[in-house]
Amino acid sequence: MSNMKLISAAVVTAGLALASQAALAYNAGDAFVRGGVAQTDTGSGNGNINGESLNVQSETGFTFGAGYLFTDKVGVELNSSEKFEHQLNAASQDLGSIDRLPVNLLVNYYPMGGLDSRVQPYVGAGLNYTRFSGGPDNIDVRRSYGAIGQAGVDLAVTQNVLLNGYVSYADVDGEIKRDGEHIGKVDMDPVTIGGGVTFRF
Repeated sequence: MSNMKLISAAVVTAGLALASQAALAYNAGDAFVRGGVAQTDTGSGNGNINGESLNVQSETGFTFGAGYLFTDKVGVELNSSEKFEHQLNAASQDLGSIDRLPVNLLVNYYPMGGLDSRVQPYVGAGLNYTRFSGGPDNIDVRRSYGAIGQAGVDLAVTQNVLLNGYVSYADVDGEIKRDGEHIGKVDMDPVTIGGGVTFRF
């Protein structure tokens, strides 16, 4: 009788352990929200204005997003951030700042989706929409549409809470106008590195 109790307890414990591990896997029907902080590196040579080379300075800000998995391995993600306020510099002058608001829609692939692993890497590709606002001296930068790619990883702390880290690359360019007249172009390919927390449900 004692042996039966021990065997039963062992089976129940093993079953709970397996169920706990299975709950850590990404599965079809999972949804999530994310929040964190990201650093956007704009590099150099970000276009031109009035015949001079334009530099858009790097910036840090808060990011957020949400997603859904259609299958164990394929899902969709919509993410954005607060407005990044970038300083603009030309060869002969400081032009002030401009706000950049990115919105990204991506399809993500999870190679370990459905597998019992705390580590869930992913890669994604999709469309980036960028809206510029708040330009100095009647400068207006037109909105941009371009491609974006990302790679990231979620590390499960519990069934519902995961730590997230990612890097993304976007193609962003827009025409610069002053009082309706073309004066240059923003041509930047920001590399964004971020981290935060994912809540899965």
